[in-house]
Amino acid sequence: MSLTATQKRYLRGLAHDLKPVILIGQKGVTAALLKEFVSALEHHELLKVKLADDDRESRAESIDRIREHSGAELVQTIGKTACFYKRNPDRAQFALPR
Repeated sequence: MSLTATQKRYLRGLAHDLKPVILIGQKGVTAALLKEFVSALEHHELLKVKLADDDRESRAESIDRIREHSGAELVQTIGKTACFYKRNPDRAQFALPR
């Protein structure tokens, strides 16, 4: 599932007031972090992640690794914060525009 520009804009508006649920520290993306991310994503559908790394390329690699492992769509990145979305087929919380 690929999000359209309209859907991403809608999700960005919803994510604006969210606090980061996952904080990625100096250890980076670990197996335990990925497991926690998938669990939180199933519960919330829309997540903000805060990355502590100062290197832009390293942050991009971490975001790619999270996205590939979870199957989530990247909604937005601003500085050290990234927003991800993955619809929960059992209990969808957001009705996305077409």
